[in-house]
Amino acid sequence: MATYPVKPQDEVVVLEPGRTPFFSFRYSFTEVSLVGGRTRVKSRQARFEDGKLTSEAFEGELDRTTYDQMVSQAQQHFWRSLSLFLPFRD
Repeated sequence: MATYPVKPQDEVVVLEPGRTPFFSFRYSFTEVSLVGGRTRVKSRQARFEDGKLTSEAFEGELDRTTYDQMVSQAQQHFWRSLSLFLPFRD
C-alpha cells in the first residue's frame, strides 16, 4: 500500500457563507404526458448557488386541449429549427 506524505498548511482560508463563486449548479426536469385524456405535468428543479441548496417540485393536471396545443407548438418549433439545415427549393 502506497503512503503519501502530508504537508501541513500554514494558512487556512475560510469562506464566508454565501461566498462560494467557484462552484454552482442547476438541474431541471419537466415531463408532460397524456394519461386518460388529462395532461399531467411534473417539474423538478434543484440548484446550488451562493452556498445555498434549494429544491422545488411541481405536479399538476390540465385538460386535453392544453396537451394538444403544446405538442403542436413543439412540432412547429422542431420543423422550423430543422428547416435551417435543409436546402431551399426553387
